[in-house]
Amino acid sequence: MLKTLNRAALVLVTILFLVLSLGALTFQTAPPIRWICYALTGAVAVGVIGAGRKWGWLVLALGIAGAGLWYQTIQPRADRIWAEDVARGVTGVVHGDFVTLTNVRDFDWQTRDEAEVRWRDMTFDLREITSVDLFNSVWSSPLIAHTLIGFGFEDGRHLVFSAEIRREKGEVFSTFGGFFRQFELVMIAATESDIVRLRTTMRGEDVSLFPLRVSRDQARELFLSYITRANKLQAQPEFYNTLTSNCTTIIWELAHTFNRSLPFDWRVLVSGMLPEYLQDRGLLQVDAPIAEIRAAARISDLARQSDASGASYSTVIRSGAVSSLLAAE
Repeated sequence: MLKTLNRAALVLVTILFLVLSLGALTFQTAPPIRWICYALTGAVAVGVIGAGRKWGWLVLALGIAGAGLWYQTIQPRADRIWAEDVARGVTGVVHGDFVTLTNVRDFDWQTRDEAEVRWRDMTFDLREITSVDLFNSVWSSPLIAHTLIGFGFEDGRHLVFSAEIRREKGEVFSTFGGFFRQFELVMIAATESDIVRLRTTMRGEDVSLFPLRVSRDQARELFLSYITRANKLQAQPEFYNTLTSNCTTIIWELAHTFNRSLPFDWRVLVSGMLPEYLQDRGLLQVDAPIAEIRAAARISDLARQSDASGASYSTVIRSGAVSSLLAAE
């Protein structure tokens, strides 16, 4: 029985080694080097099986060590030729109650890929935060969504933070590539008429807006945690990871900095279920059945029926059913 279990464990670990190694090689190497590395990886697997139980583990350990050492040489960079919309990450300087942000994106999108490029510097008074919103943007499976956090201010301005992959020019997103250090991570701060309109109107995604129940102090801390995270990324680049370092896990990470009692939950990973998680924690501002909240929160149809831009866009997307639910409370 022990010999059988040992053999089964050896086979399973070898398969895992093959899957991870071949995945990393696929996204981190190019032919003909890729084919040579494929062959070497296959040779390790054949060697493991051929060596038997006694020496198989040693061969596998050497293969894992070699692959691991190579993988650690892949480091995040900040000097690539980036796609225009992620060419600049936001940074911020805090002076008392005021925060001055550099590189706030305010593009005027003409199509899903073309825009009038505008990067702005903006100053916000943290005492004037009036609202915090979660945006969930679904493009395929309702279980997977891109999540963004928006802040509203007394002067009518709205600012949205989004942790995104930092694509190079001509590069497209790959879920699997996100597991294997294909993309760096960037923190984008943008106006709603840029980053939300891009998704509702230009990309045709199903976007929902969920007002959150947070105090002014909590809103301030969350805003500042985004600035701290953005400044850290500027100083030290990091890789995006589809599972562990993405748009939703970073929201939980930042919220956890001021609320240590906030538990981790599987719905943090299945980002389309984040509204259910927030409702269970009492963080959605609307008290109603989640199905009713979800139906009221959808804003894409409203956005597409209007050509509003700037502050008017923010007014339009808040003129629907979710505002009625809030007013009724």
